[in-house]
Amino acid sequence: MNTSTVESTSLASLLADLSGTEQQFLSGKRDRGADLESAVRIFLEFLRGFEFFGSIDQPCVTVFGSARFPSGHRYYEMARRLGSELVKAGYVVMTGGGPGIMEAANRGAKEAGGVSLGCNIILPNEQHANPYLDRFIELDHFFVRKVMLVKYSSAFVVMPGGVGTLDEAFEVLTLIQCHKLKGFPIVAMGSEFWEHMRQFVRGALVSEKTISPEDLDLLRVTDSTQDAIDYIQAGVERIATSPVGID
Repeated sequence: MNTSTVESTSLASLLADLSGTEQQFLSGKRDRGADLESAVRIFLEFLRGFEFFGSIDQPCVTVFGSARFPSGHRYYEMARRLGSELVKAGYVVMTGGGPGIMEAANRGAKEAGGVSLGCNIILPNEQHANPYLDRFIELDHFFVRKVMLVKYSSAFVVMPGGVGTLDEAFEVLTLIQCHKLKGFPIVAMGSEFWEHMRQFVRGALVSEKTISPEDLDLLRVTDSTQDAIDYIQAGVERIATSPVGID
């Protein structure tokens, strides 16, 4: 067996043994060797993601949302329509790859004949790859998954969801607010659901001046699929024609 074969075998072994590594990494202070091993595994997971998404040559929109809404629920059907219309507008649809809203968006994309991608997370319960994915990757580290969902997207849609969805939404908003990410369009669909959060943001964050009033404009809230598509297209076109480094 030559050196390159040995290296390939070792790399495959490390990649196949990623399950549970995030839990180990976050378990507290460990010896330096254990942390270095975690760093290598994290790096390898990033490489897997880069290889997976590197061949996608269409603009991609990531849809975030709860895994717990079943088929037939109004938010599920809203996400399904959105997935279909995004494909018709020329976008690849990417989700976290699981059930619920993620399944709905992928399903709509698949039904419309488009490309449907998933970036799944390995969890002991609840999360499994939905059946409407053309391609999907499974990752162990939440933070690696979030990087992939953001890095390869031109726009974002946040549907109703739980703590994970809020984490993803605020991560994107923070990156845009701090100019770490170009001002890519981000849409929140399900205005009734998001109104409670909007009241909190206006009544607490804006009133206490922990954010600026104009930060509210970073997020478009709507129930209209067409409005969401129009907003995304306008934002993507604006960024594409902006000089480098200018939002």
